[in-house]
Amino acid sequence: MGYEQEKINPYEKGVEKTQQVEKMFDNIAPTYDKLNHRLSWDIDRGWRKKAILQLKPYQPQTLLDIATGTGDFAILAAEMLHPTRLVGADISEGMMEIGRQKVKTKGFDAVISFEKEDCTALSYSDGTFDAVTAAFGIRNFADLDKGLSEMCRVLKPGGHLSIVELTTPVSFPMRQLFHIYSHTILPIYGRLISKDTSAYSYLTKTIEAFPQGERMVDILCKAGFKEASFKRLTFGICTMYFATK
Repeated sequence: MGYEQEKINPYEKGVEKTQQVEKMFDNIAPTYDKLNHRLSWDIDRGWRKKAILQLKPYQPQTLLDIATGTGDFAILAAEMLHPTRLVGADISEGMMEIGRQKVKTKGFDAVISFEKEDCTALSYSDGTFDAVTAAFGIRNFADLDKGLSEMCRVLKPGGHLSIVELTTPVSFPMRQLFHIYSHTILPIYGRLISKDTSAYSYLTKTIEAFPQGERMVDILCKAGFKEASFKRLTFGICTMYFATK
C-alpha cells in the first residue's frame, strides 16, 4: 500500500528517499532542537510527556525509540519510566551525536545508547523490546507499512507502541489557521534559522500527506498490532497513537 508522504522528497529526484532524509536531518541537526521548541511554542514537550504516560502503567524495562533524532523523547522516557535499557535508533548520525552529548550531560549514558538503523529494516531480533516509541518521525519513513511492521516485529508479545505525530487539524478554524501557519511562518523561519531551503517546506508537506486518525489505526492493525487507538491533542495539531502487539 502506498501513501502520499512516501512520494514526497526533501531534495533531488533520482536519489533514494532514505538517503535524502538522512542528509536533510544531518543538515538541520545543529538547529533542530531550537526550531522544534520555538515553532511549537514549547507545546511539543507536553505532547511527548503524554505519549510516555501511555506506557507508564506497563513499566517497560527495555525500550526502542524509533527516529530518535537528538534524543529528547528518549531522555524524557528514561526520566519518567526508569527502564534498564533504552535504544535510540535513527538514520542521522548528525542528530544522534547531539543526542549522545545531551545524554552524557544528563547522566543517562549507562541506560541510553544510540544506534544507526534503517527503521524499515531493523537489525534487532524478534521480540526484543517491551515497548517501542516514536515522536515526530514516522511520517519520514520511505515505507510506512514496513516501518510499522518492523516496530511490531521487535516488540515482545503483549508489548506496546506509543507514537506522537504532527497532524492536520480537522475542524474549522484550526484547520485553516494551521494551513496558513505551516505554509508561511514555519518554512520561512525554518529557512532563516537552519539555512536549509528545502527541509521545513518538506516537513510541512509530509504533515499534510500523512495518514491520520482512524486511517492510521487501520494501518497499525494491518501492520500486526491487535489493538490500536488514537487521541488528538491541541485541536488536532498533534495526534497520539497507542497499539498493543
